[in-house]
Amino acid sequence: MEGVEWEHHRVDFQLGPGDIQAVRFGISPGHELAHAVRVLLRPEQYPLAWGWLKDVRGRLPRDAFGLLAQVIGADGYLPDFLTATARWDLTPEEELAALRAAPMAGMRVDLGKMVVRSSGRRQEALRRMQEYPLRARSVIADAWAEVWESAMAPVWPQLERILRADVAVRSRTVATEGLATMASGIHPWVSWGDGSVRVRLRRHSEDVDCRGSGLVLVPSVMSSWSCMVITEPPAQPTLFYPAQGVTAGWAQDTADQVRALEVLVGPARAGILLAAHVPRTTSRVAEEAGIAASTASHHLTVLRDAGLIVSTRDGARMMHLRSPLGEALVGAAL
Repeated sequence: MEGVEWEHHRVDFQLGPGDIQAVRFGISPGHELAHAVRVLLRPEQYPLAWGWLKDVRGRLPRDAFGLLAQVIGADGYLPDFLTATARWDLTPEEELAALRAAPMAGMRVDLGKMVVRSSGRRQEALRRMQEYPLRARSVIADAWAEVWESAMAPVWPQLERILRADVAVRSRTVATEGLATMASGIHPWVSWGDGSVRVRLRRHSEDVDCRGSGLVLVPSVMSSWSCMVITEPPAQPTLFYPAQGVTAGWAQDTADQVRALEVLVGPARAGILLAAHVPRTTSRVAEEAGIAASTASHHLTVLRDAGLIVSTRDGARMMHLRSPLGEALVGAAL
């Protein structure tokens, strides 16, 4: 039944009694880009991305997109080498650097899987990539960079806010209600039982021993209707799932998001909170907001007292970052 659609396919990520700390969340720019390619290939399956599609089609680099479309395909298996191990702080630049350094052996295996899943000209192109993986890695990474810059970079702030808000809410659920409740609420295809996170899939069944290695949970905006998994060593066991709070207007610009938050916290604090997804000093906050340092300090104190940011000392500097509650608030404003 492997590779054939069947309603009883499932992957069980098996965890030990003490492995709750080994379940962690991450963000994957590479996964978002790969599924953005699939959205462009089959837009009818992704109605929540139509607003983004309308804006991106006119600026898409044709050759670079065509190359990624050959590698990624419209559905099914996604080559593991296209995504680094997801982390909370993984940046697009780090994702691209990992792709440029992807091991040759793993690439050959992944491309071989795509060869047997394709036909015609696409199969021939993939076979050539498999035969010359060093060159393939270079041209794929260059295409990744081009498509990212044109299609994803303009909306990455919006995407990242949704992803971080999802993680913040689910992390709070783990802390207050437990891992089983959180896992069961990820998606209708995901459940918890007998010490395992079980994921229903369309074409694949497997038992994955995560004891000692852990499991990474990764929300996604672009793959908005189903779950995907990474299970094969040496990759970290990973479950990708649709982020909550994704609406048809998720790609609206930052100005629209600021206006939504202004109603709650006021214009100046809304701007500060939206920009607080990376640690910044008080002087940096003041400079970016165009206000005096004393005024920025006052706004930061109000946001911190409300639990929306956390401030930590780094040597002589105080760094300010959105808290989980702040992430959830920003996500709700989308």
